[in-house]
Amino acid sequence: MERVPQEADAAEARGAAAGRVRRFAAGGGALVVVALLAYWLGGGGGNGGEAAPGPRVTPTPSATLTVPDVFRRVGPSVVVIQAGKSLGTGVIAAEDGTILTAYHVVEDTSNKGGSDKNAANVTVTFADGTRTKAVVASSNPKLDVATLKPAKLPEIVVPATLGGAATVGAPVVAIGNPLGLTYSVSTGVVSGLNRTSKEGALNGLIQFDASANPGSSGGPLLDARGLVIGIVVSIADPGGDEAFAGIAFAVPIGAALGGGEGDGPPGGPQI
Repeated sequence: MERVPQEADAAEARGAAAGRVRRFAAGGGALVVVALLAYWLGGGGGNGGEAAPGPRVTPTPSATLTVPDVFRRVGPSVVVIQAGKSLGTGVIAAEDGTILTAYHVVEDTSNKGGSDKNAANVTVTFADGTRTKAVVASSNPKLDVATLKPAKLPEIVVPATLGGAATVGAPVVAIGNPLGLTYSVSTGVVSGLNRTSKEGALNGLIQFDASANPGSSGGPLLDARGLVIGIVVSIADPGGDEAFAGIAFAVPIGAALGGGEGDGPPGGPQI
């Protein structure tokens, strides 16, 4: 008899707990309903139509490349030039295989005693190993730029993308064959613009501090997007030992392709 009240109390406790469980479940159910309703309305279900697609978020490609990416992109466009005893670099600048380089790299190979100055002893080696003779198609000594027409092309011609403005402080990449070390890559920044060479022979140059040495001449100066912004033509050589002193110069690509007087077609090298 005395246990009856205890059982009644236990039953009442179980009932109260069950009520709390029911209230909790009811509250949770309301949250679920609200969530489902929001999803249903947001998805277009509220008006009987198909679910509206959400915004498609696509990553915006970076405007800049890593240095390895720049090399992978432009390396196939770079060539080794052997002109007599002169070693230099060039870059494929057009679909027909026209090569842009520095004039002084091929200057001494001209047949100065004859009528055909294009009878030059110039050998070009492409990135895939194709080796061929080339002739000077046009030149502009005042800008120290020239174009070459190779006698033979590689199976796949990969021209570089030309264009782009130089900005002081912007990163640059130079690819060349300094001291015969083919396809060397160096990095730096644009140090200055509108520079004049020590002799005053060249002006409007891009100054940069990426390493360059004999053999780098004619190679491309590239921006962080892999665009050719200049053609490497000289270095500062205060010691007279043809060693890199932290200052190199490039002809802006616009000048290299555009104006000025020179031998060949009017307006300088044409590609």
